Amino acid sequence: MGFSKFIFYKLLGWKIVGGFNSEIKKAVIIVVPHTSWHDFYIGVFTRRITRTSINWIGKKEMFAWPIGWYFRYIGGAPIDRTPGQNKVEAITDIFKHKEEFRLSLAPEGTRKKVDTWKTGYYYIALAADVPIIPVSFDYRTKTVKINESFFPTGDIEADTVILRSYYDGVVGKNPEYT
Repeated sequence: MGFSKFIFYKLLGWKIVGGFNSEIKKAVIIVVPHTSWHDFYIGVFTRRITRTSINWIGKKEMFAWPIGWYFRYIGGAPIDRTPGQNKVEAITDIFKHKEEFRLSLAPEGTRKKVDTWKTGYYYIALAADVPIIPVSFDYRTKTVKINESFFPTGDIEADTVILRSYYDGVVGKNPEYT
């Protein structure tokens, strides 16, 4: 842990504001903006430093032998991504069968600039009856901000306005995609 903190705080110059509520064992964590592959290791450091188990999903083929055990070990969960599958239902099922599952997603669905977010994260949280935790990686200030949990009301338009407000002024690694 000390080595991770040294790299994150001293060498990279980042800081973490806020924290994960340890009583919340299941949640959808949305990370915005997602503009670079660098977000991955910032997330890994954040997870390690905050001592919070954070999960991700990937296509089931990634979890085959010989490397599948490693992806599970680092929090991965396989899903069938072939066309015609109800992915929201499949992910909700993972929540039902896990005692602890905090799923990290990028609602933009890409590392490029988008005007609207994909809605899967919202419907997953709603169907699994779990909160959404807004997290931002602001490369301008080198700050990871972990916000309070937000419970979706079912009014996606109103809730999206609230959720997007957590990211006002946040600058991604590639500002042109923010």
